[in-house]
Amino acid sequence: DYWLPVDQYIGGIEHAILHLLYSRFWTKVMRDFGLAKFDEPFANLLTQGMVLNEIYYRRPDGGRTTYYNPAEIEAKDGGAVLRSDGKPVESGDMGSMSKSKNNGVDPQELIDHYGADIARFFMMFTSPPEDTLVWSDAGVEGASRFLRRLWTYAVRFSEGGGAAVAPELKKATRLEIHSVLKQANYDIERHQFNTVAPAAMKILNALDRLHGVDDEVAREGFSILVRLLAPIAPHVTHHLWRELKLGEDILSAPCPGHDPSALMVDEVELV
Repeated sequence: DYWLPVDQYIGGIEHAILHLLYSRFWTKVMRDFGLAKFDEPFANLLTQGMVLNEIYYRRPDGGRTTYYNPAEIEAKDGGAVLRSDGKPVESGDMGSMSKSKNNGVDPQELIDHYGADIARFFMMFTSPPEDTLVWSDAGVEGASRFLRRLWTYAVRFSEGGGAAVAPELKKATRLEIHSVLKQANYDIERHQFNTVAPAAMKILNALDRLHGVDDEVAREGFSILVRLLAPIAPHVTHHLWRELKLGEDILSAPCPGHDPSALMVDEVELV
């Protein structure tokens, strides 16, 4: 009664019987025996999608099928060959990443090459959590470009300077940032974490129009952007939070909330 029900259960669809159904069964047993006062062990269910990748194999006559990791394969003459011997392999098209098919991607390789934050950013934002995800190295490059751009802006912001910004532009920038933040927070509540990526990009685009000047609008906007990204890219945001003196520890900072007054407009164009 102290620990349950769990607020949020996350599990793959292939585990629905042994994990989800079994735990629900025993909850009903304990309820019927008067050992628990609740009826369901989980308040909410999120069934995450599968991650797909290419499947490569050889099936010798009368022998056992051998599967090869995509990292061991290279494209050649419209087909695929094993790097170690240069001989062709068959492709089973796309399939769920699994040990049995040897088509998984080692996160450590991504982390070694790109860093943990870029790997997290890519995996979180490539698709909605309940959808199937087709693995793509090109998507990792896109995540890398965005976080590098964030860092570049932070450097420019820390240096200060820049021309004065017109009050109208500052007001329009603040309106856009808080409008985007309002939608992003709504999406996060619905577990649509992938939409935070374009939201973060929109906020950074809006800040860019302020030409890197360090004033109250830019500082507020950058504080919102860093906190919005903190759960997904904790290392870079932790560092920027301290370096730019936005606060002592981002982990103790409140989640950003939109300011309703920033969404007030003086004029509306009505067609």
